[in-house]
Amino acid sequence: MALRRCWRFAGVVPRLIWTTTVLPGASVSGGRGFVSNIINTHPGCKISVLLPRRFSSGSTSTEVDYEELKKLLAARKSVVIDVREPWELREYGFIPGSINVPLGQVNTALQLDPDDFKEKYGGEMPQQTENIVFTCLAGVRSKKALNTAASLGYNE
Repeated sequence: MALRRCWRFAGVVPRLIWTTTVLPGASVSGGRGFVSNIINTHPGCKISVLLPRRFSSGSTSTEVDYEELKKLLAARKSVVIDVREPWELREYGFIPGSINVPLGQVNTALQLDPDDFKEKYGGEMPQQTENIVFTCLAGVRSKKALNTAASLGYNE
């Protein structure tokens, strides 16, 4: 159902070096990678440290592993909305297939006519019954976007 998943990027993602294998509990330092490289990260990388978490209106959150992320994106089972600002996408990269709707525009965007949404944001507007994945860099904005969508009638 809608709003079932909301992902949060760990603060280490922008600094991730693509060829580095990261172990659980390890810190990542130096270099500057791109968020889009997450999709291409080799399977040996311990994703629980690097990939987004899911949030729901319930109190539980679970880790999303590399394979699950790939499957969701490949199957297009969710609409992925990145609520970061356009300059952040240029600076840190983006998830292929995601739609950029900055947090300040989420409320208005989810009330647009589907054709207007597609024209303005370049992707299909999610239906109220679809899974929506909100992404951002640290999780704060994606949680706010989740709450905004819930207030507009998108539900679990």
